[in-house]
Amino acid sequence: MAREVQAQHDPDRVRGEDDGEDDRREADTDFDVRLQDVPLTNRRPDVVVYRADTIDVTPTRPEHVLLVAEVVSPGSETTGRIVKVDQYAKAGIGFYWRIEQAATGVPLVYTYILDPATRTYRDGDVFTGVLKVTAPFPLEIDLGQI
Repeated sequence: MAREVQAQHDPDRVRGEDDGEDDRREADTDFDVRLQDVPLTNRRPDVVVYRADTIDVTPTRPEHVLLVAEVVSPGSETTGRIVKVDQYAKAGIGFYWRIEQAATGVPLVYTYILDPATRTYRDGDVFTGVLKVTAPFPLEIDLGQI
């Protein structure tokens, strides 16, 4: 299910029609996020959506990030389903999406929403066919096209 994302540094690809200039976002696929300084923990999610006003801030911190998405492939199930979920939640990243391929070949997107009080994710929706969300920003993706 590996696929190169064509939306690098294209804020209009992750920008809703009604968003104001202050709500601009960037999406990247080759991008480190510093989850913590001690012990030093960096992750490179498959997709990171972050506030555009932080594009020049290095390293990128969890408070700059709106959403991380990980593609789980054979051999990375434990890391994608357990380890990264826990790390991203403890770092305070508000939304985590896990993308897997069903036995039928159809992509499945599992969404998770941070509970800030417990720093754990609660289950969101599971999408197949069309992903349509309003948070962390309005977005609709035909999963059959990826």
